[in-house]
Formats: sequence, C-alpha cells, structure tokens
Amino acid sequence: MTPGPLLAVEGLSVSIGGAQIIRQLSFRVDAGEIVGLAGASGSGKSMTALAIMRLLPPRARLSGAVHLNGAAITTKSEAELQGVRGRDIGMVFQEPMTALNPLMQIGDQVAETVLLHGAAGRRQANVLAREALDAVGLEGEAGALNRYPHELSGGQRQRVAIAIAVVLRPALLIADEPTTALDVIAQAHILTLLRKLVAERRMGLILVSHDLAVIARVAHRLMVMNDGKIVEERALDGEGPAQIRRSLRHLRHPYTRALLAAAELPVKRAAAAADATAAGEDIAPPVLEVRGLIREYRRSRRSLWHARTAFRAVDDVSLNLRAGENVGLVGESGSGKSSLLRAILALDRPQGGEVRLLGELFSTATGPRLKRLRRSIQVVFQDPYGSFDPQWSVERLIAEPYHLMDAPPGAAERRRRVAVVLEQVGLAAADGLRYPHEFSGGQRQRIAIARALITEPAVIAFDEAVSALDVLVRAQILELLGELSQRLKLAYLFVSHDLNVVRAIADRVYVMLKGRIVEHGPTAELFSSPQHEYTRALIAASPQINPASR
Repeated sequence: MTPGPLLAVEGLSVSIGGAQIIRQLSFRVDAGEIVGLAGASGSGKSMTALAIMRLLPPRARLSGAVHLNGAAITTKSEAELQGVRGRDIGMVFQEPMTALNPLMQIGDQVAETVLLHGAAGRRQANVLAREALDAVGLEGEAGALNRYPHELSGGQRQRVAIAIAVVLRPALLIADEPTTALDVIAQAHILTLLRKLVAERRMGLILVSHDLAVIARVAHRLMVMNDGKIVEERALDGEGPAQIRRSLRHLRHPYTRALLAAAELPVKRAAAAADATAAGEDIAPPVLEVRGLIREYRRSRRSLWHARTAFRAVDDVSLNLRAGENVGLVGESGSGKSSLLRAILALDRPQGGEVRLLGELFSTATGPRLKRLRRSIQVVFQDPYGSFDPQWSVERLIAEPYHLMDAPPGAAERRRRVAVVLEQVGLAAADGLRYPHEFSGGQRQRIAIARALITEPAVIAFDEAVSALDVLVRAQILELLGELSQRLKLAYLFVSHDLNVVRAIADRVYVMLKGRIVEHGPTAELFSSPQHEYTRALIAASPQINPASR
C-alpha cells in the first residue's frame, strides 16, 4: 500500500480585504522530499508558507484544506496549532537577526522550543539544544550555548535559526528565503546543511526562494507561482550542472521563462569595457583612489592583566575607480568589505593609508572641506525602506542631501531637480508627493538611487543594493544602473556577496579575504581564469542557472 503524502494542500485560497492573494492551490510534499517554491515578489510564495502554518494577518480569510500526516491543520484551534508549530512543522525565516532574541543566549533560544512544548525539563532541554547546534554545524566554541546572536556571523545566526526549527525533529520544515541575506560561501553551506537534514531525518522541506538557481541546486521538485497560482510544476533531475541544465531546459510557461531569463545575467559591463579598450579610447583619470588603507578596531580586554589588542579589519588595501567605470568588491561575510566601505565614505577614520576623492584627500578631511567633498560620493543601501523616514514625502527624502550644499536651491528649483532625477530612474515627477510605503521594493530602490543622484556625484557606492530584490526587479535595476553610468559618466563601487550580480555590472573586480585584496582584474578575465584559490571557491559556491557559463 502506497503511503499518503506528508503534507497535502487542497484548494487553498487566501484573501485579504477582498484581494485574492492565493488562488485554489493544491500540491503535496512527501517525506524526504525537497520542494522548491519559486516566484517574484508578490507572487504568493511567503503567504502560502504562512497559510500552511496558520500565521496569517488578522484580516485574512482562508479556505481549502491542509493535512499533515493525514491530520487537518485548517480546522485546529489556535491552542492546538501552538502544539503543532515547532513540534510538527518548523519554520526558518529570511533574516535570522530579526527572528532571534538579541538579549537571549543561543542555547536558551534553542532550548526554549523544547520547554514550551513540554518535551523535556531544563537539563534535558539544554542537552537537546547542544545536539541541535551540533547537527547544524555549530560545534565547539562557534556554537557555545552562552553566545549571543550579535557575536555570530550571518551564516552562524541562520544555523541557530535552523537549530531552533529542527530541535524537536519536525516532520516538515518550511524555509522562507533562508539564504538571500547570506554570502555565497555561507549560502552553499546552508543549502548543503538543509539537504543533509532532509536526508538524515526524512523530513519534508518546502524551500521558498525567488532564485531558481538556489532551488535547482537542492530541490527534487520545482513549483513556480505567479499571481497566487502555481503556473508550472516539474521534477528536477539532480544537483550536477548537466542535470540542472536538463531540468530547466524543459520549463515552458512564459512566466517561468521570464524568471530564467532574468536570473541569467549577461556580462554586459565587462564586454563594454573591452570594446572601449580595443577602440583605443583614453583611460579616464581616477575619481576615487584608496592607497594602503588600514582600519583597526580595539578588542575588549580579556582581563585586568591583559592589554587591549587591535583587530585589523582592513589591511593595506589599495584600489581605484575612474569616471564611468563600475568596480565590484566581493568577499564573504567578515572579509572586511563593510569596514572598507565605511572608511572610503569617511564614516570611519583609518589608522593608516588614505582615500582621495577627485584628487583631494578625503579620509582625513574635516569641517567645510569634508562637507563639500561628500557631495561627490553617495551611497545606496540594501534596504532603502530602513534608510527612509516613513513620515517624509519622496520629494523631501530625495532632496535631503542638499544639506551638504552651502547654498541649497529654493523650493521651486528643488522640486524641479527632484522631478528630473525621478524621471531619470524611471519614475514619474508626481511620485515626489507620495510616501515610501506606497511603493514596491524595486520602486523604493529607484527612489534611493534618485536620492544618490541629486547632488550630481562622481562616485556612487552600492552596498548589497539588489540582494533583497527578486530576479525580475533585480534585472530592471541593474539595467537602469548600467544606463545611468554610461550616460552620466558615473563611477560605481558595487559591494556585494552575489557574484552573478557583480559579473553583470562590473568592469573590474576586487576580491577581499580577511581584510586584504587577494585578487583583482577585469571581470571576464577574473571569472574565466581565477588565480587565487579563494576566488575559485567563491565562483564554485555561487549558484547559477547555467553552470556551463562559469
């Protein structure tokens, strides 16, 4: 007799305030199976995961049926559901830092799940917490029970979140974008870990992601969602390059093909740079120069008898950007990218070396000179919503950098200039009267780019600026950035853990490891023939739709 499915979803629909979010979904997940749920932002992926867990917003209305091991979840009371969540179904969210309690030690957070379900007493709960942390690869000092979330890297925090989700060995695990915020090395480790847990424990796993390359690497079956419906479903043949290509070649729905096309980012910038060199065009002078930069942080005292030591986050780094050139800076979490960027932006003072902007010393500038130079370098962050005041109109947000000017423009001229930059980034002038919450994630990133353009800078730094966007929106933003750079002769410093993005936007790439630049060169050359073993490891760990294009 064939056993029934682990999870059976039948005719699942969710509406909020009259808007239909999920439309008559039906699918199954078997024990030991990994099912990938893909789609762009707003397709209904995350809402499907929340509907299975019955964690919907208060105004949401749900219909249809969800069965776990034959037992109906949709008819259970909230008290009964609290016994199911964590014990029978575990969930891992995208950003572990917001999912973890910053005031609790990680051992207590893992043990809390055991205690809340009454599965064991305090001593045994601590033993189970230790076993769960060991199972997710946090052994020894790295997974010490008395450590706090802020003491861990992004990949380590995500491992703690997985340990919390699997400590009671649930039958089903739902992972909602669990690797989006991680560098490629940590991402590869987390995907390997999830696959290992499924194989060892015979769990079912629903892997929610906008990245088809991530899903193709680990999933047994792919479901593609659009507008609240599953528009295509296909079994995947395996994790090897040939198998991935064979599986994805058979995808037929136009929406799925659009996702595939957006995920396969071409090497546009590298090709453009090569054409310019072949044509004998003059090489532009550097607009940004970093020479022998050193950035150190003072460690806490180990005891009264030990002197404070320094941790060197940036160690003798040199790089440069020329007008109209796009340069990528890549490396795993903890490699020193963010510390280097803060020093370049004159937010931190370096302990050695210098930063020159438009030929002037920038790293030690103060007062009016620093204020004047800041106009020439702007930054776009990963999460624009976090850098916006939600009570300010878009016009006011974009015009905010005018405080760097000695004589900022008047109201009418300011409004005219804001309208110009809004149209440059593909928005309407009338959008200046609206507020951040009225826009999508991709539109908010366009507003952040407009704010960076308002002072007519020579250099814009992008700190993981597209890593939180789905592949369709990401492709649109990258195309916009390439067009702006060429038309306005802007220099970009693109800091990212996503090598596929850097490959598509950068003319040259610097690779950073443990505070030092270990390799740099033209993008096409570096990706086709990496010299340093760390660069080769980064490229190998980066998921791609078409591995043959490496």
